[in-house]
Amino acid sequence: MTVSIDRSRSLEELERDRWPAPSPDATRLIATAHALRSRPVGTLTVEDLRLLIRQDIGLAVLLPLAVEVLRDDPLAEGHMGEGDLLHAVLTRSPAIWSACPDSARRVTDIVSGLSDLPPDLRSAVERFVDARPHS
Repeated sequence: MTVSIDRSRSLEELERDRWPAPSPDATRLIATAHALRSRPVGTLTVEDLRLLIRQDIGLAVLLPLAVEVLRDDPLAEGHMGEGDLLHAVLTRSPAIWSACPDSARRVTDIVSGLSDLPPDLRSAVERFVDARPHS
């Protein structure tokens, strides 16, 4: 299933929320996050998605895009190593998953087929699955 998000638009445009420029003494993380918010979401890399999702930025837009990546490569990696995008997705607040039930179901389907995961990722999978309502 393809998410209907205009990938030529930025988070700023999609969310209709333009943040003020970061201060000159902002950390590299803050400056990077600000810059990524102005790029078309279709150009965001796995690392860009991981970084923004870990910071809880643009989740309504970015989680469905990340789930698409994970559907094709559950252990897709950014700069933190194999499975770092999945870890970022799995560790978001349960409240966001209540607001994004389709994405939550898709993530559950993805992780149900995984085995031989490193302990930290296996633990994140278990916490995610345990937090989902059972239907």
